[in-house]
Amino acid sequence: MPDVVIKSKPKPKRKRLPRWQRRKEARPAEIVAAALDVFVERGFAATRLEEVARRAGVTKGTVYLYFDSKDALFKAVVRETIVPIFARGEQMVAEYQGSAASLLSALVRKWWELIGETNLSGIPKLMMAEAGNFPVLARFYYDEVISRGHRLMASVLERGIESGEFRRLDVTVTVKLAMAPLVHAANWRHSFALCTPEGLDITKYLDHHIEIFLRGIAQHPDRIG
Repeated sequence: MPDVVIKSKPKPKRKRLPRWQRRKEARPAEIVAAALDVFVERGFAATRLEEVARRAGVTKGTVYLYFDSKDALFKAVVRETIVPIFARGEQMVAEYQGSAASLLSALVRKWWELIGETNLSGIPKLMMAEAGNFPVLARFYYDEVISRGHRLMASVLERGIESGEFRRLDVTVTVKLAMAPLVHAANWRHSFALCTPEGLDITKYLDHHIEIFLRGIAQHPDRIG
């Protein structure tokens, strides 16, 4: 009896569903991602929820199902994109086994990788430009982002002081000096970088910042290299 060959029918290709037909769980993340882009491009005051909805591929009413105001949407952007980065930084500091100097260098470079090189780098510029007009949001951003970042950097400085790597210094002031060049570079990326011919070699910039800063706070500057 000859073998019987059964041919299976090819499976039909799955059609990609339009965004409004996707599972509801995906919609808030899509709205937040779209909002980040619009906030960075337009600023907080000029952002309209209609444009956020259009970017996300949903209706304005859908946006309001998840976020009851533009303020709430901005807070969600911060909490779901920037805040988790600081949580990762805190874990990195807790688990790090090397010197305080190498940890500080790693943190600076990781900040730039996860924030400076992404669209998130536009948020500091937005907040600095509009904090005076939206003090409640400015306070929220300070509490959720700036204070947490400062505490993280302070913990590294304090570790270095306790180990004898860093000299005794005012940690509160020194934290601000450590972070200021990063914020400057992020602001430059979204402002003067668009119109200056010389550009900014960020690798060289970070290298110089880290070396100069560490030499300034080191107990033995000649050992920094």
